[in-house]
Amino acid sequence: MKRSNTLERIQRLDILKARIKSGDAMTVALIADEFKVSARTISRDIQILRDQGLPIDADRGRGGGIRLQQNWSVGRIKLNYTEAVDLMISLAIAEQMQSPIFMASLKSIRHKLMASFSADMKHKVTGLKERIRIGQGVSSMVLATLESNNVQLVEQLHQAFLMQTACEIQYQDQAGTLTKRIIQPHYLLLNFPVWYVLVWDELRQDVRTLRCDRIKQLNVLDDEFKLFPLSRFEACLEGVDAI
Repeated sequence: MKRSNTLERIQRLDILKARIKSGDAMTVALIADEFKVSARTISRDIQILRDQGLPIDADRGRGGGIRLQQNWSVGRIKLNYTEAVDLMISLAIAEQMQSPIFMASLKSIRHKLMASFSADMKHKVTGLKERIRIGQGVSSMVLATLESNNVQLVEQLHQAFLMQTACEIQYQDQAGTLTKRIIQPHYLLLNFPVWYVLVWDELRQDVRTLRCDRIKQLNVLDDEFKLFPLSRFEACLEGVDAI
């Protein structure tokens, strides 16, 4: 058997992963013969794929059947850009909550998801957790005024938040008055179950705290902004016990 180099191994792993996902019947011996490597090499390849999160069952013995675990299906999910962004923000929220119930696999899930992003996107995602704050639950008075969020609007806000781009919005204040604003969404704050966005208001040239459910229209602009330090929003967080 010939000794495989790094490039050959990468190519072999990609092919092996695709073959396993396809559900084709295969054995360690047959795969080893196909790639002209030893059975031990294929076994090591299988372990690498397992370490990458692919749940593979491999029978011991001469036949060495290879297949995915019968209850596995998550790896076949294909996420679009919006879904991936929402999932990354959700993971960041769970990490900020610091609950042992949620922490078991979050790190490995985040690393696997980040592997699909470009270098620039990885840079933005890396600091995402620090831009989300979790506070206390809201009062019954605030809860009584909570409105349901528009799903499409939330997706657009998440996109602008992650990519650090300005938004033009229509915002309804406590009195019900609608105003047009151009904002930079710097931080998100959850006072369960109410979401707030800490923004720089271009028209008012000041920081503001806006309730997400009161944003009625949103248009993502092309203008990128540089992230302000959280200390710039101290006045917005006054009285809030945030993590």
